[in-house]
Amino acid sequence: MTQSMIPAAKPIIGDDERAEVDRVLASGMIAQGPEVAAFEKEFAEVMTAGRTCVAVNSGTSGLHLGLLACGVGPGDEVLVPSFTFAATANSVAITGATPVFVDIEPDYYCMDPADAEAKITERTKGIMPVHLYGHPFNVEAFRALADKHGLLLFEDAAQAHSASWNGAPVGTFGAFGMFSLYPTKNMTCGEGGKVSCATDVIARQVRLLRNQGMEKQYANEVVGLNNRMTDIHAAIGRVQLRKVMAWTATRQRNAAFLSENLRGVVVPKVAPEATHVYHQYTIRVHEGRDAMVEALRNEYQVGCGVYYPIPNHRLETFKSGEHLDQTEKAAAEVLSLPVHPSVSEADLDRIVSAVNAVAKAGA
Repeated sequence: MTQSMIPAAKPIIGDDERAEVDRVLASGMIAQGPEVAAFEKEFAEVMTAGRTCVAVNSGTSGLHLGLLACGVGPGDEVLVPSFTFAATANSVAITGATPVFVDIEPDYYCMDPADAEAKITERTKGIMPVHLYGHPFNVEAFRALADKHGLLLFEDAAQAHSASWNGAPVGTFGAFGMFSLYPTKNMTCGEGGKVSCATDVIARQVRLLRNQGMEKQYANEVVGLNNRMTDIHAAIGRVQLRKVMAWTATRQRNAAFLSENLRGVVVPKVAPEATHVYHQYTIRVHEGRDAMVEALRNEYQVGCGVYYPIPNHRLETFKSGEHLDQTEKAAAEVLSLPVHPSVSEADLDRIVSAVNAVAKAGA
């Protein structure tokens, strides 16, 4: 009998979310309104230790508006990792500033502080590392680096809801932090993002920018955009926020099982200071990664993904010509396995058996 595919990711949308959407639709207020305001308050309480959060229509918008609110623009440079989704660099470029690509350290796949310092110039305005796969970047190192050179620190926390460093939640360390609420993230509202803001000034500027530059209707203060979240999306997010911590605990249990039982591959490492929330469970295969992906999908029906096969500095949009050793090595070797809360115990056994069999066959 043919086995069903274990999906690499699986958004969980239940009756609770549907009921809240119906309630909002029935209310007649479906654009940005009371649901968004409530979601902002609740998200801040759960995720950012009360730090002000502003809701926007996507994670990319959150990065874009956060950078604009912090004064990033033409003539500036912002240090970003190349090993991440293109939205990180795109958000810098769309402000008119230049993304400068930095290599990663090999254990946690996050930006390398030493290479970052080597890339600082007189034009550098800020540093924007990514808490990749749900593992925090080295917060102490980057705060020290930013302070030393008088730079702003920004956090791309798109994949890191409730991750922490030395017990403090991500999104509370930089001038702003951004959380994505895309369907495959640890929690979703369909589409959306949150910007956690270090100051009231930054928060107000993000609010202005998301709403055509207005705080009061028709009293435009700055040139802005329409990056508002709807009450429909916020209603979904409020329900998901009540569930995400339990889902995260399941992800962590699933990851622990995989790490204990996988053989012949390099399992994820976790820094002593870090709480990893496993947006992705990413292994490293030193040889034959692409063949393993094909075998897992086609022979064993185990969904998997490669994040990210083309580093940003190699994309047509950003070709820089430089060589980032650890980034390019990771791009050729990483493979992410299903770890989401819908993975059953039987699924975990299948994943382990499949990976171990393919790894042994390739040895």
